[in-house]
Amino acid sequence: MKTNRLGNSDLYVSAMGLGCMSLGTDEARAAAIIHEALELGINFLDTADLYDEGRNEEIIGQALRGRRGDVILATKVGNRRIPGQAGWSWDPSKAYIKSAVKGSLRRLQTDYIDLYQLHGGTLEDPIGETIEAFEELKQEGLIRYYGISSIRPNVIREYVSRSHIVSVMSQYSILDRRPEEAVLPLLEQHGIGLIARGPLAGGILTGHGGSKAHREYLGYSSEELPLLHEHLLEQTGPSRTLTEAALHYPLANPAVAAVIPGASSLEQLRLNAAAAASAPLTPAELAAFRAASKSNRYAQHR
Repeated sequence: MKTNRLGNSDLYVSAMGLGCMSLGTDEARAAAIIHEALELGINFLDTADLYDEGRNEEIIGQALRGRRGDVILATKVGNRRIPGQAGWSWDPSKAYIKSAVKGSLRRLQTDYIDLYQLHGGTLEDPIGETIEAFEELKQEGLIRYYGISSIRPNVIREYVSRSHIVSVMSQYSILDRRPEEAVLPLLEQHGIGLIARGPLAGGILTGHGGSKAHREYLGYSSEELPLLHEHLLEQTGPSRTLTEAALHYPLANPAVAAVIPGASSLEQLRLNAAAAASAPLTPAELAAFRAASKSNRYAQHR
């Protein structure tokens, strides 16, 4: 599996990482997927303290016992659960971040986190205080680098200008090209890597007819999706699957360091890893996929 440098950090992540949110809570099943990912050359695991109320981090920590040095481990912070209440509240305060990291370290069974990410963010946040928390955690050796997970260009711009983030995690796929206009040129200019989540668009781009089971996706209606799915399949040609094309589409941008599809089974993981290890898209293929999708469809979400 090819590795890419994550922004201007000294972290080299596999071009395809493993988004761990969909691992589930069966520890043996999840551990088998994680171990297989490592065997396939995947060294980048992404989780969050929010997933399964911390259980996801616990399962990863247990699975990585004795193998911590083999992985680049990323988790997230900012969504605070309140004991006795359903749901969570947003808390990007310095006090909470510095407290929450201790729980993540304990659950992950590690002394440090390679990439600690703010799990959201708004312009109303105490951004200076948030940045200060991450910087102090770096100085204390509890985290190596930090980033932000966000789809909001105005928030991303704020962190690019005010902090030392090395990464931005954002949804990016053939069907969701928002980062191309508002974010990717900025990140490339500043040496910040994009981690592309949702590269398979919730299964629509797996090439197995997944679109027929979907209601709608972002601006695409339930009527459009099956037609679009067929049109995209036509662009792949006989020697490439749509899964291959979908995983390579974000990676064609120089600012993108990794794609992180999830996997809830060994079969799914192996299919994705094989697809990611295939040849990159040619300029002609890129042009065809860009023409087939609609880059400006989501302007109202900005």
